[in-house]
Amino acid sequence: MAFELRQNLKLSQQLVMTPQLQQAIKLLQLSRLELVDQINQELEENPLLEEVAPDEYPDEGGGGQDVDETRLHETEETKPITHTEELTGEGDGKSEFDWDNYLEDYGPMGVTYDRSDAETHTWDNLLTSKPTLTDHLMWQMKLSPLTPTEMRIGEQIIGNIDPNGYLAATLGEIAEQEKVDEPAVEAVLRKVQEFDPPGIAARNLGECLLLQARMTGLGTPLIERIITGHLRDLEMKNYGQVARKLKVDLDDVMRAVQLIRNMDPKPGSPFSEDRTQPITPDVFVVKSGEDYKVILNDEGLPRLRISNFYREVMAGQGHRPDAEIGKRYIKDRVQSATWLIKSIQQRQRTILKVTESIVRFQRAFFDNGVNFMKPLILRDVADDVEMHESTISRVVTNKYMHSPRGIFELKYFFGSSLYRTTGEAIASKSVKEDIRMLIAAENPKKPLSDSEIAKRLSARGIGIARRTVAKYREMMGILPSSRRKNLF
Repeated sequence: MAFELRQNLKLSQQLVMTPQLQQAIKLLQLSRLELVDQINQELEENPLLEEVAPDEYPDEGGGGQDVDETRLHETEETKPITHTEELTGEGDGKSEFDWDNYLEDYGPMGVTYDRSDAETHTWDNLLTSKPTLTDHLMWQMKLSPLTPTEMRIGEQIIGNIDPNGYLAATLGEIAEQEKVDEPAVEAVLRKVQEFDPPGIAARNLGECLLLQARMTGLGTPLIERIITGHLRDLEMKNYGQVARKLKVDLDDVMRAVQLIRNMDPKPGSPFSEDRTQPITPDVFVVKSGEDYKVILNDEGLPRLRISNFYREVMAGQGHRPDAEIGKRYIKDRVQSATWLIKSIQQRQRTILKVTESIVRFQRAFFDNGVNFMKPLILRDVADDVEMHESTISRVVTNKYMHSPRGIFELKYFFGSSLYRTTGEAIASKSVKEDIRMLIAAENPKKPLSDSEIAKRLSARGIGIARRTVAKYREMMGILPSSRRKNLF
């Protein structure tokens, strides 16, 4: 077998992602909070990038502008740089960076974001920390007459209580951890279960309800018998079967069930540390006359520009040998800052275009509500704004819109569709809203089954199967009819 060397000429095309494109894609998919973090990180790492103070723009009134004034501005100084070769040194590789004309040609430049002084936190606006469940229980235990050993066991028990108030460890595990017998742990557990809130440190739902019944004085023999042996029947609302098994009157069972229903199955939940995080919308949709106007929300994002300080520093270096090293470093930092500013500008323009397209497609929703939402997919918007579907997907993820109908994630306006009997497409969210409204208006004593809901929707011209109704109902977190039934 002979080996030989050959030269072949081949012409091919390939996609190369430039650093600018990579940065633009990265910024586009960031949420608002992530974008602020990214900008602050760049401000720390790049000495040529600086934030413009509000008092440097007196004509814009600092941070007190109206919503209409938060749209992305492009002045003569903030327009994208056209002298790319001069700035980056690309082209023939011989172009010299013109420091003398840098200020006149490129500075100041930036995205006109504004950070309002009103956003500065004051001590008057800060809330005190909410006591946790562990703090609440430890405070009660320190007031209890316990020995040092019992105190150690109690700390171990409290440390193993989950956010719902249940003991997440077994008595054996706690005994092994503290090198004591299980009866000693059991004795301390009984004392902890007497703490507030009632039902705390229970090992299961039955024990939790029993503790509450006894501590509140509702622990009648019938209630205790129902809790210990018939919780499953209570869940399925088989009250007649409970009465037959216990050989008692149905009215007595109903009264006992009413008291049990008032108990808290998660006694630790009021001390939950979960906090509702407010959403800052990326865009505002406001109605102006008969039309809707989309406005970018730039409030809270820092204004960026390239610092002029280093031009003065380099001007004083003269022709020193090490001056070229400094110039190359500053030149790289200028390029990085310019890319960041232009990428943020492009991100905001893209979000604006996509949101305007969504508003055009979903005009009926903004006028009349969710029942008039139209079927919409990413390709529809991509074709409208002449972008790729992947770009639209990045834009609508973790971006929020404030509209007259409320605050929605941009992704909310996309979804699958069903068809009416007339052949007209209808958005799945509209069908879900119809299902929710039917269930909200049903008779609690005779809730609608999935089949009945499907029949009523079919009478309205919406062809839908029972299993589809069940799927949509589960997606909305609505229980089946057997568990929605309320006899009280």
